[in-house]
Order: sequence, then structure tokens, then C-alpha cells
Amino acid sequence: MKKYTYDYPHPAVTADCIALSPEGGEMHVLLVQRKNEPFKGHWAFPGGFMKIDEDAPAAARRELREETGIAAGQLMQIGAYTRPDRDPRERVISIAFAAYFDKRPAVTAADDAAEARWFPVNALPPLAFDHAEMLRDVQESYLLLMVFVVFAFCFIIIVIETNFV
Repeated sequence: MKKYTYDYPHPAVTADCIALSPEGGEMHVLLVQRKNEPFKGHWAFPGGFMKIDEDAPAAARRELREETGIAAGQLMQIGAYTRPDRDPRERVISIAFAAYFDKRPAVTAADDAAEARWFPVNALPPLAFDHAEMLRDVQESYLLLMVFVVFAFCFIIIVIETNFV
């Protein structure tokens, strides 16, 4: 592998996967309890540092699989989190993705996760890093998507009625 040397500092990049699944009429989110510092013992979304030869979606899928044992299908990019102090170790930029599961898969904690568990979205423990902000962004993204779907459906109905009346 080629080595790179730069005269200026540059950030590390991580990918986080926000896994969502409905059960009993409410949405659940998958969290892992961190085995290591920083935030040892705190709950967070599965995620971690990208490898030099992978893209962000591949890193999110790999981290989800390594930390929980489940595989994600389609991912939706939620955003990039760039606040300079978001990680106490170093300058880290995180790219967050959402994965939706129709049926909640069983999870097994592994790698640097001490525990993996599904939580109702409205009953979460305190989250590490800026993961609460990521979750708010996921909720807003899904709400906007639902509004768009309703708007598109209404538009189609209007077009159909206009053409056939």
C-alpha cells in the first residue's frame, strides 16, 4: 500500500449505522454499549473508522456486521458530522447512514461492543458522541420523506382526476 505524508493535519473518517425496526407499533433503534474509551460503557450507534480502501457505505455495513452480527441492505445517507470536538481522541468526521429492517433481527455483541440491544426510540439511554443529533436528523429525514410521499400521492390523484373528469 502506498504511504502518504502531508505537511498539514487532516481528519480521520468514521461511518455510523443507525438501524431502525418497528415492533409493537413503535420504532426501535439498535445501539451498542461501548467496550472501550472514549465513552466506555455508554450507548452508541454501531460504527467506526473507515479502512483506507473502503467507501463510507461499506464501512457502515462492515461496522454494523462486526459489532452486532447483522447485515444491512439498502442504506440511506443521513449526513456528515463535522464538529471539531465531536470525538475527544482526534479530529474525526463521521458519515451517518440509516438502515431499515422490516423485522427486527436478533443481534449479538462482538468486536468493540460490550452489548448490543434494540431500544424503543422514545426510551433511549444517553448516547455517546453526537449520536442524539444523528437520531434527530434520521427522524427529520423520515418525516420529510413521508411528507414527500403524501404530496406525490395527492399530485397523482389530482392529475388522474383532471384527465378523466
